[in-house]
Amino acid sequence: MSATLIIILGAVVAGFVQGLSGFTFGLVATSIWIWVVEPQLLASMVVFGALTGQILAVFSVRRGFSWKLLWPYLAGGLIGIPLGVAILPRLDVDLFKVLLGTLLAIWCPIMLFSSRLPPIRIGGAPMNAVIGLFGGVMSGTGGYSGVIPTLWCALRRYEKDSQRAIIQNFNLATLGVTMATYVATGITTARMLPTFAIILPAMLVPTLIGTRVYIGISETTFRQIILVLLTISGVVMLGTSLPHLLTRA
Repeated sequence: MSATLIIILGAVVAGFVQGLSGFTFGLVATSIWIWVVEPQLLASMVVFGALTGQILAVFSVRRGFSWKLLWPYLAGGLIGIPLGVAILPRLDVDLFKVLLGTLLAIWCPIMLFSSRLPPIRIGGAPMNAVIGLFGGVMSGTGGYSGVIPTLWCALRRYEKDSQRAIIQNFNLATLGVTMATYVATGITTARMLPTFAIILPAMLVPTLIGTRVYIGISETTFRQIILVLLTISGVVMLGTSLPHLLTRA
């Protein structure tokens, strides 16, 4: 299969999943694109695709918005983005993904099969801002802005539309700033435009289909989908990073 077809496949699958869940474009696309795309280009592709998906979704799903809930995540996220961009050249990406992937692969199945776990109430807005900070750092290091905030929202047990609104708008803002920063710092260049021109039409329809599916699912089903996707995200992180880390040992 040619590199172009693999890029299209990644955009189609990741676009649908993002439309359905409101996040995970980066992890889904990375698991497919990593086999044919150089690391320097991959981060820009992920941020571009995830941002495009959020722009499409924000006009399709507009329920549950609460500025009171959203602003601490945004405040933390905007602080975290420049930190993530600054550490990107120095970050041990494989070690970082192994640690985060292990957390997701262990904790999310526990939540999935333990529906009686109580929601986390502590911390309030300050703790939400800290979670947003981590999301902003992860956005700056490669467009993975939604992973930690989505897990935190699941732990908070927000209702379906509130969780979707927080993650969708958080991702839209942080990914927009991240892309602008990538362009300003030269991480994203004009030579990447032909690749972006492949990603955009490939993900357009799948993303919109995903948003339609989201509207029709129940609270319980949405929570199960989120936890399954987070678990898969953790496994993907381990699968793509652990072999590289072991070869260096």
